[in-house]
Amino acid sequence: MSERTLVRVSDIMDDNYALLDGLATVQEVLLLMRERGPIPVIVDKRDDDDEYGIVVLSDISKEVLAKDRSPERVNVYEIMTKPLVPVSPNMNVRYCARLLERLSISGAPVMQQGKIVGMINYESLVLKGLLRMG
Repeated sequence: MSERTLVRVSDIMDDNYALLDGLATVQEVLLLMRERGPIPVIVDKRDDDDEYGIVVLSDISKEVLAKDRSPERVNVYEIMTKPLVPVSPNMNVRYCARLLERLSISGAPVMQQGKIVGMINYESLVLKGLLRMG
C-alpha cells in the first residue's frame, strides 16, 4: 500500500471571503456577491470578547427572500450564524472533513492566533486536498 501525503488545511484553504461589519445590509452583501461570486461573508467581531459570524446565500434566502423582507432594511447581524467553528491551519484535511460532516456544516474559517487567515469547505477538501494526497 502506498503512503499518502499529509495535506494540511493551510495547503488548500481559500482566501475568497469578505469581512464585513454586522451593521452592513443584506443589499451590500448581494452587491458584493454579484461582483465576487457567492462567497462566504464573515461578520467581524464587535470587540475582543465577541465572536465572528457568517452569512451565506441560504441565510439570505431563508431569512430575507422567503420572509419577504427588504434587503436594504435587514442588517447582516440579524441573519448571521454565530459563533463560527474554526479550524487550525495545521489540521490534517481528513480530520477537517470529518469535523465538517459531524457538525453538518459546509465550511469553516481557518484561524491562527485569533485571526481568520482563510476559509475551508468541501470543494477545497475534495478538489484540492484529495488530489494532493495521491
